[in-house]
Amino acid sequence: MANKGACKATDCNHEVIAKGYCRKHYRLWKAGEMPKSRYKICTGENCRKPRFKGSLCEGHWTTAHGKAAEAGAAPAQASA
Repeated sequence: MANKGACKATDCNHEVIAKGYCRKHYRLWKAGEMPKSRYKICTGENCRKPRFKGSLCEGHWTTAHGKAAEAGAAPAQASA
């Protein structure tokens, strides 16, 4: 593999594999965990809102994570 240079992430000198990042930082970039992440808008179907956490807008993130929390809390409230 030809040397493509050093990773553009701060204080990282590993070899570049894609998009100017080393293997570790490229994986983080794809996951939306780098400062200039892959996703700028929500990845929900037909949603163009700015992302909130990960790759989802606040509405989709709350829907995806709120239902799980409510499902766990509902049986405890029903037994009380």
